[in-house]
Amino acid sequence: MDYTREYREKLVTAEQAASVVRSGDWVDYGWTALTPVAIDKALAKRMPTLTDVHIRGGILMWVPEIFKIQNPGAHFEWNSWHMGGIERNAAKEGFAYYSPIRYSELPRYYREVKERNSVAYFQVAPMDEHGFFNFGLCASHLAAVCETSDTIVVEVNKNVPRCLGGTENGVHISDVDMIVEGDNPDMAELSAGGPATDVDKAVAKLIVNEIPNGACLQLGIGGMPNAVGSLIAESDLTDLGVHTEMYVDAFVDIAKAGKITGARKNIDRFRQTYAFAAGTQKLYDYLNDNPECMSTPVSYTNDVRQIAALDNFISINNIVDIDLFGQANAESAGIRNISGAGGQLDFVLGAYLSRGGKSFICCSSTFTGKDGVMHSRIRPTLAPGSIVTDTRANVHYFVTEYGMVNLKGLPTWQKCEALISVAHPDFRDELIKEAEKMNIWRQSNKK
Repeated sequence: MDYTREYREKLVTAEQAASVVRSGDWVDYGWTALTPVAIDKALAKRMPTLTDVHIRGGILMWVPEIFKIQNPGAHFEWNSWHMGGIERNAAKEGFAYYSPIRYSELPRYYREVKERNSVAYFQVAPMDEHGFFNFGLCASHLAAVCETSDTIVVEVNKNVPRCLGGTENGVHISDVDMIVEGDNPDMAELSAGGPATDVDKAVAKLIVNEIPNGACLQLGIGGMPNAVGSLIAESDLTDLGVHTEMYVDAFVDIAKAGKITGARKNIDRFRQTYAFAAGTQKLYDYLNDNPECMSTPVSYTNDVRQIAALDNFISINNIVDIDLFGQANAESAGIRNISGAGGQLDFVLGAYLSRGGKSFICCSSTFTGKDGVMHSRIRPTLAPGSIVTDTRANVHYFVTEYGMVNLKGLPTWQKCEALISVAHPDFRDELIKEAEKMNIWRQSNKK
């Protein structure tokens, strides 16, 4: 069937697409690199005439034009599923807010929430011969967004990679209300940060030594997971698999080094499974039309049951800090929101349920504040207002540059001793004194 006539009939300008938003509407802006561009510019021109518009999105990779209007909070608020630097700045200005949720729950949330979207805007790959617009880098929860939006508007960008292999990774033209042909901007890139530090490398070495051949990997974003990826690419490991929420550049390096085959995966054998991807052009080129890679909704990748079904599952994630009770915070600095819950807890739980599985929570032992003073990331208690991402009952392995400890099941006195053993030496005596005050330090503990 030829869909070109229907395509032409639904083709509109960005201004026409933006005109459907009304005051009080709920609007979805897609996810990461698929946030609209041309429509956003058009909506920014209209936004000063609107009030109380509620916009959902997450992990912004550039500053939307709607953020740049005068007094944006008087016209809309941004509700983020996962915050980055751009959204943190908007939160300081008073018009961006975090929506706490486990990332795996997003598809169900959209399908059940009473605040149905009036309009959904997001970028897609060009329509294929069967009438489908591929979601590109972000299958994530976009199928659920489409199912629960009154008006679906796609912004076609020829530079969006076509990501294959899974389910719920595209929308058919028959379900689309409007089509905008954008300016075809290059895909926004997300750097993993600078080169790996000595601390990153030390942590990575400890973790890689725990990874067996045939393991299935999940990597978070950041310097340490990427350092682990680089070390894996240089290692002798073989037949590795991938099942991850976020596909990052490190996986490309590991795959091109011949380490990834997926041959030992219990499910989705030979496939690299992911919910969304963000990185450099190297990553986007690798994913484009690659049948080895499997783009699926986050409700599948982050389902604890799916993770647990994969033997030797290895989960590697960063945190901000941890306290002597083993409560790990990956989301905030006190009351200041930094990111979000994401899927970290899903993978911590799923990896432990996997036969031979291990989850690794890692961080540098210290950080230097704006005042130039060095602080410990291992604290007596979390700062007031800090979020517990991984509860003390769930953390498995914890790693700093000073060592690795298995915290699972340890009594409080033994857990705090283990945590202090991998703290920076300059802070250990102080941490012991605080542990004594909290009655979680025994006289027989090692000092």
